[in-house]
Amino acid sequence: MELFRAVSDTFWSTKVWLPPNITWEDIRPGVRPDVNHADYRHLIYPIPIAAVILLLRQVVERLWIAPIGKAIGIKSTGPKPPKPNKVLEAAYNVNSRLSHKTIVRMMKQVDLTERQIEYWWRRRRAQDKPTTLVKFCETSWRCIYYTYSFIFGSIVMWDKPWLWDIKNCWHGYPHQSVTNDIWWYYMISMAFYWSLTASQFYDVKRKDFWQMFAHHMITILLMALSWVCNLHRVGSLVLLVHDCADIFLESAKLTKYAQYQKVCDTIFAIFTVVWIVTRLMLYPRIIYSSSVEAPQILPMFPAYYIFNTLLILLLVLHIGWTYLILQIVIKAIKAGQMEGDVRSSSSEEISDSSENSRAVQSNGGTPKKQQQQAPNKNGTTTTGASPKKKQ
Repeated sequence: MELFRAVSDTFWSTKVWLPPNITWEDIRPGVRPDVNHADYRHLIYPIPIAAVILLLRQVVERLWIAPIGKAIGIKSTGPKPPKPNKVLEAAYNVNSRLSHKTIVRMMKQVDLTERQIEYWWRRRRAQDKPTTLVKFCETSWRCIYYTYSFIFGSIVMWDKPWLWDIKNCWHGYPHQSVTNDIWWYYMISMAFYWSLTASQFYDVKRKDFWQMFAHHMITILLMALSWVCNLHRVGSLVLLVHDCADIFLESAKLTKYAQYQKVCDTIFAIFTVVWIVTRLMLYPRIIYSSSVEAPQILPMFPAYYIFNTLLILLLVLHIGWTYLILQIVIKAIKAGQMEGDVRSSSSEEISDSSENSRAVQSNGGTPKKQQQQAPNKNGTTTTGASPKKKQ
């Protein structure tokens, strides 16, 4: 017990977490009648709220989003499964990646050719991919939350002086009151990121799984640290800046799943502009204030450097995602439409979309898979586009 107390006292040393000459007693909730300091014990509340959010998500997806998706023609079924084969199924369960050695070994055990094994394997892998309806439901839920969060955050922050002048994040620190609206904004936002962290392990697996996991954990750490150290003002600014662009990203994916390509292209163009403005212009302005303006207003302390480092790490992630977004934009300009999405379930989804687009262009507007074999005069068959019906 004494060892635990010693480790706890060392970890929560005021020399690390608070400005000079400030103690935990000085910012304890209720110690000053004119200031309502943040209470670190409230950080437990987002966890049960996250459980409620996960439950609410299941209800909304099943009773509202999924029926809407089916009504507008979103596919709820996957591709046809391959013929049952116990030997191939056992090999697939061991390793879903097909190598040449595996093919050679399987050819000795089953009466199939190399091409047949490859075909079976592709069909089997397609079974593990989520249906379009599943992706539509997940994306709709995130779109609903980001829309709510940005609107609620804008209402909460509109009358806050630090929204219009970031220097107000540092004036009077650490004796800055937490209002009820800021408290709810923080708790619900943190709960949502906890729910995303948990659901990420059973949601659609995406190519940037670990980047998103790191993003969620850094965000939760930033929010917890800012709450403990009473840095909720700058924390609320970071939250507001991040929610805006996500609305358009999720909306673009929704319209793509619904096959409204022109609407998707328009929304994605808006998203790209909003992303660059908020993540690469407004957000760095916050980092500039925390790195340059804050040291001129208040004395520095170790936790400040930890907080600022996490903000910069988040900016590095934004730069990486911006590179992916610009790749999509360049492909869209070349192909004439947006191909895939910046957070597709796999890198193959984007490449498959590109290949299908090129196939359409090279075959006069008809994909290869949709071409029919028409008999010629000699009775043999040739591959060509199906004849158009008379209007």
